[in-house]
Amino acid sequence: MYKFLSGNSSKEEIKRFQEEKLKIALQYLQEDSPFYKRMFLRDCIDIQQIKKIKDLQQIPFTTKQDLQLHNEDFLCVPRENIIDYITTSGTLSDPVTFALTEADLERLAYNEKISFECAGVKKGDIFQLMTTMDKRFMAGLAYFLGIRKLGASIIRVGNGIAELQWDTIKRMKPNAAVVVPSFILKLIKYAENNGIDYKNSSIKKFVCIGENLREQDFSLNLLGQSIKEKWDVELYSTYASTEMSTTFTECEYGCGGHHHPELIICELIDDNGNLVPEGEIGELTVTTLGVEGMPLLRFRTGDLVRFHTEPCKCGRTTMRISPIVGRLNHLIKYKGTTLYPPAIFDVLDNVPYLENYIMEISDNECGNDDILIKIGLREQLDYDVVKDLKDRFRARIRVAPEIEICPANEIRATSMPDISRKPIKIIDKRKK
Repeated sequence: MYKFLSGNSSKEEIKRFQEEKLKIALQYLQEDSPFYKRMFLRDCIDIQQIKKIKDLQQIPFTTKQDLQLHNEDFLCVPRENIIDYITTSGTLSDPVTFALTEADLERLAYNEKISFECAGVKKGDIFQLMTTMDKRFMAGLAYFLGIRKLGASIIRVGNGIAELQWDTIKRMKPNAAVVVPSFILKLIKYAENNGIDYKNSSIKKFVCIGENLREQDFSLNLLGQSIKEKWDVELYSTYASTEMSTTFTECEYGCGGHHHPELIICELIDDNGNLVPEGEIGELTVTTLGVEGMPLLRFRTGDLVRFHTEPCKCGRTTMRISPIVGRLNHLIKYKGTTLYPPAIFDVLDNVPYLENYIMEISDNECGNDDILIKIGLREQLDYDVVKDLKDRFRARIRVAPEIEICPANEIRATSMPDISRKPIKIIDKRKK
């Protein structure tokens, strides 16, 4: 289904390859996408003039709001051709529906297969999925399809419930798992409390989703360090989204998520929509390749990243994506400091006495941002927790937000409502 593109192809070979795929994608959109057909007509875009990657700049961006307001107009196939319906997580706005055909599911399996291969996964490995496959979630299904295509074994446990995870590890002896990295600390805590020799368990590798493990220089951040200090397992970061139907996964050298050029075209843009200079941070904008049901053209992800284009130590020459700096609409200006939430989470995820937390961002009367961190404690402590946390923040990010101690079950009800697939860490009350 996909023309093979060698991982050590030259930049020119990759560019020529993608430009041929782009022509096919544009023709498909003009013929079958009500949304893009209307856009091309409205903006007098002649797709025959879009021959090079740089020519994409002639085309307007697609936004999350477009997907929300005109969702059905993105569908390019008859409904009887749809095999699977999924939605985005909706952590930042209303969820958006995506429809996948048989070809899209095959593409999804191929994407995850080559992504897992990047992380050194091979036939014969046994993978424990510590992620949900229900609740209209694409990622859990994608992992299942990719591992299956690779020929490895799968144990579908689902998210949470440390006791069940350890019972499964004991019974079936998986050597790897897909997991949200902060949950690894909960696995360690449960093992320590219940006499489980986790360091000598069968698990040797975690493919991590949803949270950063590294700083921009690719060194482990506080979360990554706290895991490795306790448990010397292999950690591989990934980055993906429903809209992209594509994953960027680290290799064994941990120097960014590798790009798969046969699946997606990537651009980095500044606040004005212009391409950023090489090596600088910008908003990731993507054009999907080979998607049949709901392909996207120049979709603004809202994620701020940096591209690394030098060859990787593993021998691959494809571009690599840095750890996510933050989301564009989550930029916080607090006490004269510019912050993104991952910097705050990195501090909180490394505090042993915290059971859970949630961050509220709001406007103040001066037009600046206020931050309130609501925390739940594992147990009552005999020292000033608020002071200790503020000292940790000042040491790490130079400013300390307001902190409020709340019952852990109260925070859990807010951060993990029944309809949610991912923990809600941010409540943004600012007037947009």
